Amino acid sequence: MSTMSTAQHLADQWPGERPEAARRLLAAAVDSFAARGFHATTTRDIATGAGMSPAALYIHYPSKAALLAEISRSGHAATLELVERAVQGSDHPVEQMRRLVEDFTAWHARGHTVGRIVNYELRALPAADFAEVAELRRRIEDLVKQVIEDGVRTGAFLATDARTAARAITGLGIDVARWYNERSTEAPEQLGLRYGELALRMLGAKV
Repeated sequence: MSTMSTAQHLADQWPGERPEAARRLLAAAVDSFAARGFHATTTRDIATGAGMSPAALYIHYPSKAALLAEISRSGHAATLELVERAVQGSDHPVEQMRRLVEDFTAWHARGHTVGRIVNYELRALPAADFAEVAELRRRIEDLVKQVIEDGVRTGAFLATDARTAARAITGLGIDVARWYNERSTEAPEQLGLRYGELALRMLGAKV
């Protein structure tokens, strides 16, 4: 994914009030972390990718860890928002789960470069930033768990352990970012539809 396409995909996560240079640095950091990994990436790599000098980077971010933290926060906040929208969009657990998994999966396919970073570079975050992101992840998992519990209570689902089921379902969507790429033949939305159906079958729903 090019720096330009990465920035476009994340435009809704990086509010317009940020300076253009900061958005360019975020996009360049995404590409650098994806290509080299966080630990092998230097601030010079990021600055060069943004068409800036290393000194200019420090005007906006004190370190590459600060860039990773912002990418991680924005990515998790975006996925939390789409899960919340899915839950609020229906009163029926089956429809909530279907929409939730469809959107969650499509997001990780469409933004697979960012998805790999925010999910697989977690341990590189400073402790305070890790705690903030972990809380966002907990809220996502809790929402999925609540939908499952509601479905069990109404007889729509047959899951015996809602927490484990929630982790399995979110794990499926997250893993899409690991293998999906621009050469994948299935569009993100199509993949989301198939994963939505799969999740419902895993939960014992009649579909």
